[in-house]
Amino acid sequence: MKFKRIFVLILDSLGVGEALDANDYGDNGANTLKHILDNYDLFIPNLEKLGFLNTINMDDKEDVEAYYTIARPTNSGKDSLTGHYEIVGIENKVPFKTFTERAFPIELIDKIEEITGKRIIGNKVINGEEIINELGERHLNYGSLILYTSSDSTLQVAAHEDIVPVAKLHTYCEKIRKLTLNEEWKVARVIARPFTGKPGRFKFTNDRMDFAVKPPKRSVLNELKDHQYGVISIGKIADVFDGEGITKTIKGAKTNIDTINKLTDIMSKNFTGVCLTNLNDFDALYGHNRDIEGYGKAIEELDVEIPMILNKLNNDDLLIITADHGNDPTFPGNAHTRENVPVILFGRNFKTPSKLEPLQTMADIGATIAENFGVPAPEIGTSFLDKLK
Repeated sequence: MKFKRIFVLILDSLGVGEALDANDYGDNGANTLKHILDNYDLFIPNLEKLGFLNTINMDDKEDVEAYYTIARPTNSGKDSLTGHYEIVGIENKVPFKTFTERAFPIELIDKIEEITGKRIIGNKVINGEEIINELGERHLNYGSLILYTSSDSTLQVAAHEDIVPVAKLHTYCEKIRKLTLNEEWKVARVIARPFTGKPGRFKFTNDRMDFAVKPPKRSVLNELKDHQYGVISIGKIADVFDGEGITKTIKGAKTNIDTINKLTDIMSKNFTGVCLTNLNDFDALYGHNRDIEGYGKAIEELDVEIPMILNKLNNDDLLIITADHGNDPTFPGNAHTRENVPVILFGRNFKTPSKLEPLQTMADIGATIAENFGVPAPEIGTSFLDKLK
């Protein structure tokens, strides 16, 4: 075992350039990080030392402090589930259903009203903040559930906490999840979105819950758990995998920085295994809202935290910084974009960190984790553990 603990920090949606098959998704020219850099005066000296910006063009950097490269996506689709699946070695060639043209069919809406006993309003393809401000007051007056989808494979249900208690909303979504396991309506995630506030000032709370489908196959997380290693989830990781392979779940916090604080708390603990953390604000607050400035500031906020994260690492720890897909805020619409993802690898005892060759699949990360802990390798991916010296 080369590393006792491996920390995987997933910067949700922070892609670094169009994937080889971007044309199949209508995403030619997408490059989340580059286009933020082009349109915002990004100051990230700590990430820059790790080769983060060099992942855009895969150019060489002298005196770099980490190994850096990109990973190419091979799973079908560009949603969070397929990206996270690939990172841990699950192959998924059948994309989840999306309802981006006309939202959900009336047959499904009727069944949702039947199992919840609530009227449904909305049923639009729209950003969440927009729909709660559009329909929130009507919801307060009549108690109807607000239902919508994004351009991804999701069915989202929003309700004010004063009208529908959080636990009740979670129960509704659990019932809807079972209903949408039907192949005709099989979305990747049903998401409960509680909100608070008054008309014109509605705001989502931190009690969001994702009800994902079970992963189609076992992953390196299952193998680690079976071999008595710790598998710690911070943020939406446990929801994405429906708890499969997870030994400890820590809910995400209100902001990326609060979530990072939970990560650094865990870094102070003694365990052997992996810790996966998802920083969702990049995607949910800035990518989908096409907020270039907000996205840039969020990257700068992360950069400020990097020294503290690195200082928490022990000599036998490995930090992997990566992403699950892209969400270029300069692209039209508000969908994810089919992009390569950055892969930054930092260890205190690395003697000659440098640029690595591009990884042909994000699953190489999972394969590397498997080899490190001596557990069976996932079905896809090639370990690069021997490159980390």
